[in-house]
Amino acid sequence: MNEDLFARLSRRYLALDIHKHYSVVAGVNFEGQVVLEPVRIEHADLEGWLVKNIQPTDYVVIESTTNAWHIYDLLEPLAEKVVVANPIKVKQIAQARVKTDIRDTLILARLLAANMVPAIWVPPAHVRNLRYLLSQRRHLVGMHTQTVNRMHSMAHRHHLSHPKGKRFNEKNTKWQRDDELSDSEKFQLELDMSTKEHLAEQTEKITEKLRRMSHQNPWAESMMYLMQLPGFGVITGMTVLGAIGEITRFEDFKKLSSYSGLTPGVEQSGVKNRGKRITKEGRKDLRWATLAPHCVWCSAGVVEVARRAVKSDPLWTHRFIELCRRMHKNQAIVAIARRLLELVWYVLSRKQAYRNFSDERIAYKYLTWSWQLSEKDRDGLTRQQFTRYYLMRLGIGHDLEQIALNPRYKRNLASEAEVLALRPELKQTE
Repeated sequence: MNEDLFARLSRRYLALDIHKHYSVVAGVNFEGQVVLEPVRIEHADLEGWLVKNIQPTDYVVIESTTNAWHIYDLLEPLAEKVVVANPIKVKQIAQARVKTDIRDTLILARLLAANMVPAIWVPPAHVRNLRYLLSQRRHLVGMHTQTVNRMHSMAHRHHLSHPKGKRFNEKNTKWQRDDELSDSEKFQLELDMSTKEHLAEQTEKITEKLRRMSHQNPWAESMMYLMQLPGFGVITGMTVLGAIGEITRFEDFKKLSSYSGLTPGVEQSGVKNRGKRITKEGRKDLRWATLAPHCVWCSAGVVEVARRAVKSDPLWTHRFIELCRRMHKNQAIVAIARRLLELVWYVLSRKQAYRNFSDERIAYKYLTWSWQLSEKDRDGLTRQQFTRYYLMRLGIGHDLEQIALNPRYKRNLASEAEVLALRPELKQTE
């Protein structure tokens, strides 16, 4: 008998149905016959059970859900292959009127044996860590927004006028001591102010860490290409990189657009062929990087990066105006976002400079990046040296000595010889 066929017939196909406090494990053979009866295992005992029962030839599948990555890390060195299933697509394949943990586990195991599991990409540890940080930051920003809105709502309820602005200085908090407010309401506002300050402090800590990470491996090289693009900043750049993970897993920019959920859906039946709204399937945080909370066209909001690009780059301004002649402005801004993702794919895949910006404009983008980092975060480089360092890595601006986009505020750049003395490894990349 063929060795590969023998291994396939003798292999076990196991599935873990993961819940918050326990998992259900079951296994079948190549023909779908049960070889491991479903068993419920508390998570406190799971690691020991896996070490004792998982065989080196096993194929194992789990769904992407709570604790999935922790369990994946436990399984990966024990089994021959570990697959993480897309839970949405698995449910579409395995629709059942009777649904129990045991049935779900056996169905998942049989799908694995039949090679029908819609798998997802497993991000490496550094990508997961970045995603966790970004997710926590978004959560804190959302809580901060809720707190501020709650304070504003109280002012509106009592018809108290207060100056608009995000900063809660003396000018913007005087209304909180108005006689129209009861003692209880003043106390609530005092608590909300303390909550707001605490959330802002925690958010800033995460932001500072993300800024440091942007100039460290493995993110620094990719950030070098993203930071040159219109509309991109440190947070949006790191968010895009966290969502993408590895650009090499996308064959072309269309795959990346589909992954973002910004591509329009299609409804086709017979002679009917009607376009639909964007699919919103894929990484939600990738859409967040290009969306803010005001858009009628899509629930995630107006395209933040695209809006910045439209304001800062004449090329994207012209494209936006052209699109607005054919569609609503919110649809146009989403279309701009898709084109920006195409640009992201090109610069990350082909490792090239953005052609529509001059070397001086790109240098200014790198200078703004340096402003967000302390000298320690810049590894001892001055802002001028930091800017020159990335220009040299990108291979542009050799003759550029000064940034003078605004003639009133000219900024000198460090020389290449100065940076080479500090970073001799650049000689090998020239």
